[in-house]
Amino acid sequence: MFLARLHLLQFKNHQSTEVQLINGLNAFIGKNGSGKTNVLDAIHYMSMCKSYLNPIDKQNVMFNQSFFHINGTWNVDKKEHQVACSYKLGAKKKIKLNKKEYEKLAEHIGKFPVVFISPYDGDLINEGSELRRKWMDGIISQVDPIYLNTLQSYNKVLSQRNALLKNMAEHRLFDLESIEVWDAQMSKLGNFIHQKRSEFLDSFIPVFQKFYGQIGIDSEDSNIAYKSQLIGENFTDLLVANHKKDSYNQYSNVGIHKDDLIFTIKEHPIKKFGSQGQQKSFVIALRLAQFDWLKAQKRTNPILLLDDIFDKLDSERVQKLVQLVTQDYFGQVILSDTDQERMENLLDTLNVPSKLFEVVQGDVQEISR
Repeated sequence: MFLARLHLLQFKNHQSTEVQLINGLNAFIGKNGSGKTNVLDAIHYMSMCKSYLNPIDKQNVMFNQSFFHINGTWNVDKKEHQVACSYKLGAKKKIKLNKKEYEKLAEHIGKFPVVFISPYDGDLINEGSELRRKWMDGIISQVDPIYLNTLQSYNKVLSQRNALLKNMAEHRLFDLESIEVWDAQMSKLGNFIHQKRSEFLDSFIPVFQKFYGQIGIDSEDSNIAYKSQLIGENFTDLLVANHKKDSYNQYSNVGIHKDDLIFTIKEHPIKKFGSQGQQKSFVIALRLAQFDWLKAQKRTNPILLLDDIFDKLDSERVQKLVQLVTQDYFGQVILSDTDQERMENLLDTLNVPSKLFEVVQGDVQEISR
């Protein structure tokens, strides 16, 4: 699988951009703010139905315009597929596959998998648990539509239960019968999600550890621990035991919405004890393992997007990363950088098909080499 053509219309700072890509290494160079990252983000949008950098659609519309449109031609097993994404201010976004609009956007997730490696990936380590849950859920959802539907249902039930708790607090009463209705639904949905997350991590962690060993400079032990209130506990019993606390706080204190992932080096949290180099290696290994896991499950190569990665890593890690991602195993790679000379030197050393593009204020031109 690879992306053969991309067209952007009024997406962020791209008035009208069209590029022809190859099934190899495609490099976009330009100054910060030129729009090179927006090209990668548009590809992510076609895969996941949302921007990687800004999930608020109206903020992805070009300034002083009322809509944006993204269109791409994907080549899957030598067959072309057209994906069109459009959004107009005040209306819902539309996603079409071969000119047929989806009734539910979730139906599109996973058809054209991508993996985005970004300078912001450090947030997976440094920010709160919600970001790590979303990262894990995003991977599983690309291969398991039932999981995605169940997760959406759980979030709706959680919202309804929290609304009921707030309403009961305002009226100074506790409606046990109503709460038990939501408890039953939360328990059923939550147990399924917990099981799927556990199964995912069992298969994902060894893959991650393999890549960390290849990317990391040192040979320290790395691991991911699953932190969940449901481990070894009955979810229904937990909900009942927390009725009083939930009523007082006016929200649900237990459930899979409290899950977290603990990233460790030598059994210590990398957030507190890891060096900058260790943290960078850790998140890149997470992304490469994400690629490997998706490839195994989908039986196709996801598109690998590397954004400004060379400005954030030391030369030794860059060399290891490039050696990995330019192997035949990884398929199409699309990357961005600020340094044209550095990129040209890199492309000259690689024995892979490549194209180089320059981005200037949203205008993209191919550079002849």
